Amino acid sequence: MADLTQQEWTSKLNADENAVILDVRTPEEVALGIIPNAIAIDIYKGQGFIYELEELDKSKNYYVYCKAGGRSAQACSVMNQLGFKNTYNLIGGFNEWKGEVASI
Repeated sequence: MADLTQQEWTSKLNADENAVILDVRTPEEVALGIIPNAIAIDIYKGQGFIYELEELDKSKNYYVYCKAGGRSAQACSVMNQLGFKNTYNLIGGFNEWKGEVASI
């Protein structure tokens, strides 16, 4: 896992052809806006979160964010334990996000 600043996260993501953006916030938080093309899996689902992670392609590079950076760091750690090689945590999370925002 790597903790990346907004700028590092964005530039690495933009240059990555094997990238997946993962939003681990709650459905209520996601309803306020989401980074375009992100998939949302609520980390508070407990075992359900693990089951959904297991469905993902472990060969991809995951750019993970939450509201402020704490839950996404935790998610990256869990993902690494499950065999995901490349996970990148967005420091400051969605609260600090300066890029484009989409609605669901």
